[in-house]
Amino acid sequence: MKAVTWQGKRDVRVDEVPDPKIQKPTDAVIRITSTGLCGSDLHLYEVLTPFMTPGDILGHEPMGIVEEVGAEVTHLRPGDRVVVPFQISCGHCFMCHAGLTTQCETTQVTSEGMGAALFGYTRLYGAVPGAQAEYLRVPQAQFGQIKLPEGPPDDRFLYLSDVLPTAWQAVAYADVPRGGSVAVLGLGPIGDMACRIAKARGAERVFGVDLVPERLARARRRGVETYDLRGFDNEKELVAAIRDETQGRGPDAVIDAVGTEAHGSAAARLVQQAASALPHALSAPLAERFSVDRLAALHTAIELVRRGGTLSLSGVYGGTADPMPMLTMFDKQIQMRMGQANVRRWTDEIMPYLKDEDPLGVDDFATHRLPLSDAPHAYEMFQRKQEGAVKVVMRP
Repeated sequence: MKAVTWQGKRDVRVDEVPDPKIQKPTDAVIRITSTGLCGSDLHLYEVLTPFMTPGDILGHEPMGIVEEVGAEVTHLRPGDRVVVPFQISCGHCFMCHAGLTTQCETTQVTSEGMGAALFGYTRLYGAVPGAQAEYLRVPQAQFGQIKLPEGPPDDRFLYLSDVLPTAWQAVAYADVPRGGSVAVLGLGPIGDMACRIAKARGAERVFGVDLVPERLARARRRGVETYDLRGFDNEKELVAAIRDETQGRGPDAVIDAVGTEAHGSAAARLVQQAASALPHALSAPLAERFSVDRLAALHTAIELVRRGGTLSLSGVYGGTADPMPMLTMFDKQIQMRMGQANVRRWTDEIMPYLKDEDPLGVDDFATHRLPLSDAPHAYEMFQRKQEGAVKVVMRP
């Protein structure tokens, strides 16, 4: 089959690889009909290269048609249409019962000290072959896969694999009071969708911050009050502008949807780039233990949120962080929640929003739909924020 493989920093290719097969009775194999390109994939493209191996199959946002199931997968049969969450979870362990499927005790990558295995996402998360391919082996298919109705196009349900539950959890963790206010830093796919969900769930004021014109324009069309970072000389000016709209307090909650892609210090970026250029034996420990996260967005969030407010982190951070402003956080009584989205915890709540009315605008959420063979161009375009690319969907 054809699959998108990682070959090095900023080097992805579409290669012929062996077809996946059933290996355990809890497996399924699906034929991919749509697969998303996620901002997290760009971390592998450039920042997290020390944890990659040439030939790794990328991707973690799939949906498709069941081809084959193992003996213990009883709720699915060949021909069923399914969407597959990005994390692999069993559904019956302590963590899954607690709704923390990204901490699944059955699939935890204990050798790396990490949580549940993820599709297509480095050895830290199990080096499981990913979903930017023609076919995908799905472990723990007795729980993970979500059976879908026939009829609506793939875009109606594809984002249940990652974008929708990640943005939903970001808003849920932000605990925005009904009629309250929230600022979203970063208007990529997750930040954009978080704005839509916050408004759908009753937030009165939603402020969106970014510096990419196409992203800002998309958010404005959905009723978000946008702020272009390029229009401010420094963080304090931005914070003051939004505070002026919130009785001088700041918003009730701030969602950091930027993570390690933040426009932070040149020194921090240099450390990350140096780590990715070293041999694996040296680069992985440097990246994991000693690299400096670029925390510009997080520091802005801490400064911006009102006293007693909540920070919700959905952007991915990796490595050892810069010193945190603990005195400010303590003094302001800030609450903070974070983590990979627990997909199956939220899907039943999201499903009513995927009916005919399409209140979240999923049908036209993708800006680009490309064949899988164009994956190298898709990665480069998305990483460089060219051609108005906000969300890319590929089809084998």
